[in-house]
Amino acid sequence: MQARGVAEALAERGQHGLEHARIDRRRRVVIQVDALHDAILPPARFFSTIRGMPTIVALLSDFGTQDHYVGAMKGAILSVCPDAQLVDVVHELPPHDVEAGSFVLAAAVEAFPTGTVFLAVVDPGVGTPRRALAVQTEAHRFVAPDNGLLTHILADHHAARVHEITNAGLFRFHVSPTFHGRDVFGPVAGHLARGMPIEEVGPVAEEPHRLALPAVRRRSKDEWEGEVGYVDRFGNLTTNVSDRDLSELLSNFGGDPTEVVVVVEGTVLPLVRTYGDVSEGEPCALVGSSRRLEIAIHGGNAARILGAARGASVRIRPALGGRS
Repeated sequence: MQARGVAEALAERGQHGLEHARIDRRRRVVIQVDALHDAILPPARFFSTIRGMPTIVALLSDFGTQDHYVGAMKGAILSVCPDAQLVDVVHELPPHDVEAGSFVLAAAVEAFPTGTVFLAVVDPGVGTPRRALAVQTEAHRFVAPDNGLLTHILADHHAARVHEITNAGLFRFHVSPTFHGRDVFGPVAGHLARGMPIEEVGPVAEEPHRLALPAVRRRSKDEWEGEVGYVDRFGNLTTNVSDRDLSELLSNFGGDPTEVVVVVEGTVLPLVRTYGDVSEGEPCALVGSSRRLEIAIHGGNAARILGAARGASVRIRPALGGRS
C-alpha cells in the first residue's frame, strides 16, 4: 500500500497515534519500534484535542505590539506548521520581567485544551550561553529560554520531561543572536505543533534554571504570611498563597472566612468571595481566578491606593486579633 494510503487508513481507525507516523522521502511509513517490536509513539493527545482540528500554539512575550517582533515570530511558526492556530496570551509583559512571565504563563495554561504548544519568550539573555528548552507535561508542551520562565510550570508538574533544544536543523537558516523568538523558538514550536516527538529537539536537560519562589510562612498555628507575587493592570495584587493554603488555614476556624482578616501594608481587609461583596472603593481579599489569594479594591487600584508592590508582605490572622 502507498504511504498516503497507509496513513489515511490508520487515521480512519485512530486512537493510536499511527496517523502521525513519519513518511520519508521515498514515501515509506517510518515507525520506530523497541526491542520487543512494539511501536514507540507519542501520545495521540498531543496532536489534537479534537481529531482533525489544528494544534493551538499559544504565544506569550514581552515584545509589545507596536513593532514587528510578534508578527515575525508568528510567521516563523506558520512557515513550519501552516495549519497551526495561533493564540495570543499576552505580549505586554513588563520588558525583561521573567518572574511576571512565569506567573502569567502558569495562570493561563489550564484554560487551554490538551495538546496546546506554548511559546514563551521573555529573554533578556538572548544570544548568551543560556539554554533553550522544550518541556512536555501530561497535557501540554512548552518552548522557552532556560532563564526561569518555566519555573511555575515545572513546580506544578514534577514529572515534566525537559529537553534542551540543540537540533539546529529545526531552526531558520540564519539565526540572529538577538531574535531567537523568530529563529529558534518559533520554528521549534511549529515542529512540535506538527506532532514531532520532543526527543528530536535535543537531549534531556538536567537542572533547568528555576526562580526562587517564596514560600508561605506559618508565623503560628493561626497566622500565616505570604507575599505579593504579581500585580495586574487593574492594580490587583496576586499573592503566593494558594486556595489550598487558605483552606488549610481556615480549617482551624471551622472553614469560616469571616473568622480571619488579611493585612497588607497596615490595612486590614475582610476575606470575601468576590469584589462586589464590599462597597465600591473598599479593599478586600479573595481567591482570584488563578486560585491564589488576591488583594483588590472594588472599582479601584489596590497597588496604588494601598501602596503595595511585588514582594509586599501579606498576613492572614484571626479577625479578633485587632488591627495590625
